[in-house]
Amino acid sequence: MSELVLEKVSRWYGNVVAVNDVTMSIGPGVTGLLGPNGAGKSTLIAMMAGFLAPSAGAVTLDGSPVWRDVGAYRHLGLVPEREVSFSYLTGRQFVQASAELHRLPSARTATQRALEEVDLVEAADRPISTYSKGMRQRAKLASALVHEPDVLLLDEPFNGVDPRQRMHLMELLTRMGEQGRAVLFSSHILEEVEHIARHIEVVVAGRHAASGDFGAIRRLMTDRPSHYTVRSSDDRTLAAVLMGESSVRGVGLIQLGTGPALTVEVTDMGGFTTALPRLAREHRITVRELLPTDESLESVFTYLVQS
Repeated sequence: MSELVLEKVSRWYGNVVAVNDVTMSIGPGVTGLLGPNGAGKSTLIAMMAGFLAPSAGAVTLDGSPVWRDVGAYRHLGLVPEREVSFSYLTGRQFVQASAELHRLPSARTATQRALEEVDLVEAADRPISTYSKGMRQRAKLASALVHEPDVLLLDEPFNGVDPRQRMHLMELLTRMGEQGRAVLFSSHILEEVEHIARHIEVVVAGRHAASGDFGAIRRLMTDRPSHYTVRSSDDRTLAAVLMGESSVRGVGLIQLGTGPALTVEVTDMGGFTTALPRLAREHRITVRELLPTDESLESVFTYLVQS
């Protein structure tokens, strides 16, 4: 069983830092690499795959650096986010080309096995240009699996894939993790990761924000303070009574383009959603608008970094 280790890895392009001092280990099973778009996930995967040199630090596979180590590629499989360039090839030709590049003893047998593993045999002799998004993803996966690597890296594998094909890919990745392979896939969607990865690594703005069990980190995300904008018929009275609630940490009066409003920092979502309508009814206040102001993934991940 192989282990991929990143030790104080950074990567910069001129003055732009894409990855900053990241340390993590990827072992057998399925690991989710979670972070908002632009967080540095693709750069990390490119370094893990040996296609990009770290500017600082080291990426090793079972103790040996992957950069410029051709032998490491025999143990690594990569499914990139970008589309297949050779769409004029059939699925079979595309996968067999990978088998031949790896100089497998029987490229044809290995190709058939990989196509069967991703359930692409029936469409194998059609041009990739005729494939759906999900089928193209499976063709890339078959190409990455043809040499039976110990470590499989997938960059946003579910992008543009319909629900049925997404479930098929999730089941496939789960099965490979159960077989003892080290499977890492990146995503910016929490629900995708929750389905198949118990262990996650979270990156934000190139920095390592969290590492560990998905459930524990998900609870931290859920329990973070939330911020809302509230517009009502009597903002001052509502602000005063909200400050007496244990679910509310702070209330402020602000001026928006649409008029005055409140900003409310909430520490207990359930308590707040119960208290607000009760207080409004007791004090004859009409709540005209209630909007979350920090529900983006970026705000969630930034909270993890600050924590």
